[in-house]
Amino acid sequence: MQKIIITKDSSGERLDKFLSSGNFFDGKITRSEISRQIKAEKILVNGSKIKSGYVLKNNDVITFDFIFTEEKIILPKEKKELPIIFSDENIIVIDKSAGMQVHPDDTRKEGTLVNYLVSQFPEIETVCDKTKEGKLRPGIVHRLDKDTSGVIVVARNMETFLELKRQFQDKEVEKKYQAIVYGVPDPAEGMIEKPLARSGDYRRQVVAGHKTRTKIREAVTGYRTLRTLGDAFALLELSPKTGRMHQIRVHLTSIGHPIVGDKKYFLRGIERLDSARRQLLHAESIKFVLFGNGYEFSSPLPQDFLDFEHFLDEKG
Repeated sequence: MQKIIITKDSSGERLDKFLSSGNFFDGKITRSEISRQIKAEKILVNGSKIKSGYVLKNNDVITFDFIFTEEKIILPKEKKELPIIFSDENIIVIDKSAGMQVHPDDTRKEGTLVNYLVSQFPEIETVCDKTKEGKLRPGIVHRLDKDTSGVIVVARNMETFLELKRQFQDKEVEKKYQAIVYGVPDPAEGMIEKPLARSGDYRRQVVAGHKTRTKIREAVTGYRTLRTLGDAFALLELSPKTGRMHQIRVHLTSIGHPIVGDKKYFLRGIERLDSARRQLLHAESIKFVLFGNGYEFSSPLPQDFLDFEHFLDEKG
């Protein structure tokens, strides 16, 4: 029987995420396998059966006694013509379509951007961190939600991977998004500075409050109204200063202007329109300096943005 005592620095983490983070088992066991061991009562907290989503507290004692078999990760190599904006010896820049998941996970192994990239650029398969989850994300230095379209940059070698990871962490990369939202922001331009945390069930992000028990992270998003669309909608430019999961979507909902088509983050009382089949959020551009060279890439607004504006014109 092995034992881990939780310190103050690790409190607030979810149990399954904490154990699968790479600090234990050398990152060779996935979060889903951790969850299976928890359900089988092979992992206990303070001697008691616990759920995967249990939020760890200072001085909690985790005990475990199980053996796992390490499986080699094989990324299915699938062929698909990708819309490549740019590529050189260091980076690949893709104009990702809405509906495409970026990398495989425990529930989806095929049909992701990474599957297609590995087929076309096999050298990226080893461009990743050492964890098992990291190996499912080769070359990926930042992510877009499945239903968010636009520019995404992929590293082709470890030197580039580490440098771009550092730049994203140090907020040196300039990203701009566009979104169609409900309502017209007042003021028309501003900064949303609201820390985010995972919800209790870890399925969503929420604006952190004084009762938040999960880990709280700084989150800052700048916004600017590009134009109003009638009286009830607006096209915004967003400039996230941090890169939290679902950050733009949560921040806009928190100020009363959720993104049209967003099924996860919306406000009750707002009549949602069926004409948008996904959240109308688009990664318009990205700008950074790499090894002394400046890069800037952009993607035009996709057709469904234009279709929605046309729908509003016909409606009103």
